[in-house]
Amino acid sequence: MGDKAHTHPGAAGRAQAADRPTSVRNVVLVGHSGSGKTTLVEALALTAGAVNRAGRVEDGGTLSDYDEIEHRQQRSVQLSLVPVEWNGIKVNLLDTPGYADFVGELRAGLRAADAALFVVSAADGVDGSTRMVWDECAAVGMPRAIVVTHLEAARADFEEMTRVCAETFGGDDPDAVLPLYLPLRGPEGPDGHAPVTGLIGLLTRKLFDYSGGERVANEPVGDQVPMIEEARGRLIEGIISESEDETLMDRYLGGEDVDVRTLIDDAERAVARGVFFPVLAAAPAAPGARQGLGTVELLDLITGGFPTPLEHGTPAVTTPDGRPRELKPCDPDAPLAAEVVKTSSDPYVGRLSLVRVFSGTLRADQTVHVSGHGLTDRGHEDHDVDERVGALSTPFGKVQRPVSHVIAGDLACVAKLSRAETGDTLSSKDDPLVMEPWEMPDPLLPLAIEAHSKADEDKLSQGLARLVAEDPTMRLEQNQDTHQVVLWCLGEAHADVALERLRSRYGVQVDVVPHRVSLRETFGGKASGRGRHVKQSGGHGQFAICEIEVEPLPNGSGIEFVDKVVGGAVPRQFIPSVEKGVRAQALKGVAAGHPLVDVRVTLLDGKAHSVDSSDAAFQTAGALALREAAADAKIHLLEPVAEVSVLIGDDYVGAVMSDLSGRRGRVLGTEQSPGGRTLIRAEVPEIEIGRYAVDLRSLSHGTGRFSRRHVRHEPMPPQVAERIKEEAHAAT
Repeated sequence: MGDKAHTHPGAAGRAQAADRPTSVRNVVLVGHSGSGKTTLVEALALTAGAVNRAGRVEDGGTLSDYDEIEHRQQRSVQLSLVPVEWNGIKVNLLDTPGYADFVGELRAGLRAADAALFVVSAADGVDGSTRMVWDECAAVGMPRAIVVTHLEAARADFEEMTRVCAETFGGDDPDAVLPLYLPLRGPEGPDGHAPVTGLIGLLTRKLFDYSGGERVANEPVGDQVPMIEEARGRLIEGIISESEDETLMDRYLGGEDVDVRTLIDDAERAVARGVFFPVLAAAPAAPGARQGLGTVELLDLITGGFPTPLEHGTPAVTTPDGRPRELKPCDPDAPLAAEVVKTSSDPYVGRLSLVRVFSGTLRADQTVHVSGHGLTDRGHEDHDVDERVGALSTPFGKVQRPVSHVIAGDLACVAKLSRAETGDTLSSKDDPLVMEPWEMPDPLLPLAIEAHSKADEDKLSQGLARLVAEDPTMRLEQNQDTHQVVLWCLGEAHADVALERLRSRYGVQVDVVPHRVSLRETFGGKASGRGRHVKQSGGHGQFAICEIEVEPLPNGSGIEFVDKVVGGAVPRQFIPSVEKGVRAQALKGVAAGHPLVDVRVTLLDGKAHSVDSSDAAFQTAGALALREAAADAKIHLLEPVAEVSVLIGDDYVGAVMSDLSGRRGRVLGTEQSPGGRTLIRAEVPEIEIGRYAVDLRSLSHGTGRFSRRHVRHEPMPPQVAERIKEEAHAAT
């Protein structure tokens, strides 16, 4: 935070495996799409000496060309790790996508990190999604700092942005969110805009000039001095109020000039404890320059103020049979407990697993136990297997730098773990462990797909299995009612990336088809039917006649079959055949091709032939009787209804409730939630919420969340049912 001596950048950037947990900092970058996270990571890497002035990684490749899909979409779509070294500390920078569709990647980054850097644009402000992530970090006490970017924008205002951050993130204590530096602007250009050329350090009272491409320290002059003193006084009071030294405030108020080193140490301790949240400014380096504005200050904060992995508790650990297991936090000599935070496929080295080691030491070529995370409801296969670890490496763009081992607290890539999926636990094969999984959002946007050709059909299941293994925020469904393959995603961009990965990585071309919901049919009243199956065509003929009555039953009753035949009109051995035929036809439907449910079918009478009657003939007669009964009856279409819970900001309650009503929804109730939000519960037909994941995001500017669960099937309105029946008849 102060004016420190720094390692020469040429050697600093080559971050390899750490030798002790105290020499590691794991930092996740959080911010909305376009806030400048990836650009900031590149600027930090340039300052640390890991890339050259052309933005090239020392060993080849670039920071931003790891995923071809990101190039095509012009945005980050996955978590990426960039390790750099600063003052002898290995800094693992975890760059996360800012777009809401890739929140699963963000949550993986939060799991792997010990502190968070919130990146906000001076031109765009703080969006609702970023506020929600801040609240999540606050709930678990994760240390945070704020970086203001895009200071070069014409409407950028650092002072106003700092005020907004204090108001948004400070909660009841806005003085916990204060700037450590103020931007220093140069002369106005022809457009009237004064560019930011340096920073004013409030604690050190130093000016740091970046205009020449490298950081140069100077003394303040003229009218800069009173501006510094006013902001410095407020900053010191904010730091001291969070100090563990209770005498410091009294000494300061008594007129004592508190030593700068004491203030810096106190500020760093308050940051590490998650009670003080400094605001900094940053900008990328100018062409040909070696240091971006504010990057030295930011690296100093990360290495001096953010906590070591030793200060971050290990997630709950159990044995495979569920017994709790205590592990010493972040001990390289303790039993191995590591977690796969991301799985990806590299065209050159195959499958790569990004792993955070929480306990013990992971070594290359070691045999480990892989414990599955049990996401069988999302199409994942549960597993408990031993696997041999391939090569270990630290990533940088497309470059993989080999390492022999990874200690507790560090991150690395593991090659060729064929069974391990995102969220799995790696442990000793002689001492298997399971880590409590992190919370992952439910995918609620359905994408129904079909193989484009026979060749694609042969590869589809394997490609989909690999896709969901990499991304646990996807869910694979083989719908038995509609016979569709459905990939559930978080949004349209998420779905686009899934299709692109199927095509480019796994060579599978698919067609997107309309998603169908599982409808049902039932009788609206009593009806009778006669099934006559009589054929004579040489040899044994076919003879079966049966008469049935059908009546509706309450919701959830299924199909009930009753035998009321008297006098042996239908021989006993053929009564099960009639029932089998009725149930087979019910499964196919009687009006629009949807399964028939909630009826009682009573067999009343029939006729048989001593030679020509058979099991098959009476099955056919039973099916014909049910179809004839349906032809003269009113058939209701039943649609699935879901209970939807929508968590929304109070400002959007009216719009959301109006939208739910327009979807034929019935609001069950509302209740207040913390943070100025409201929980709305409603029952809505599932056919109306196929795209609700997209529509709610648009309606609430990305701040709304919802969950859904199936509750029952109920009759569809006549006009909607007629349209569905007409579409079914047209299709046949």
